[in-house]
Amino acid sequence: MPGPVAVVTGASRGLGAGLASTFAQHGYRLGLCARTRPTAPPEAEAVIEAVDVTDAEAVDRFGSMVTARFGRIDLWVNNAGVLEPIDFLADADAGALSHHVDVNVKGTLFGSKTFVRHVREREGTGVLVNMTSGAARTVYEGMAVYCATKAAVDMATRVIASEEAHHGLVAYAVAPGVVDTGMQVLMREAPVERLPSANRFVALKEAEAFNSPDWVARFLIDLVEGRHHPQDVVVRVPDQG
Repeated sequence: MPGPVAVVTGASRGLGAGLASTFAQHGYRLGLCARTRPTAPPEAEAVIEAVDVTDAEAVDRFGSMVTARFGRIDLWVNNAGVLEPIDFLADADAGALSHHVDVNVKGTLFGSKTFVRHVREREGTGVLVNMTSGAARTVYEGMAVYCATKAAVDMATRVIASEEAHHGLVAYAVAPGVVDTGMQVLMREAPVERLPSANRFVALKEAEAFNSPDWVARFLIDLVEGRHHPQDVVVRVPDQG
């Protein structure tokens, strides 16, 4: 019997690429997209495409491509996101702020909308995962726009979960914990006058206190397959330790 189908946005590198690799190892067929066309894991059945998640029509087309190839989508992970600008809000570039909101909020909403409509049109359940962050609930000076957009993702996911429950959709905002991606590099390298907490991220690197993408992916698989039963829509991946 063919395996389930998972879509991952922002799948060309970092956490997204790691999720794709582990999903493939567990028999998932994949729909992978990013602004830069991703590479499919070895021997994976995959639809891959360069997609700008801020373009609603492009996201819809990609969802249709995956459905045409595999017949359905079981899991949709809105992983695409950006961190910059890292700066006090008063000094941040307005264009960078606008782009950040477009990717982190509109991109998540567009992907969610595509998947919600797909689940409504077919039989069975579906799981939506919107990647969030502890920054949604923590004050990090120099990261106002990132904190704000992740808080928006949390609330949007709560609303989607409520709106779509009777259509068989389950939605979670998942904070993966600290994963050593390009975003972590940016935070470690940021001047302390723009990101006062930068030394915290340097210390995390020195201690190698990270969750691996594989660890996060396995958590998501357990979530999808019913081995985790969260009490809340907003879920944090436990520390790998």
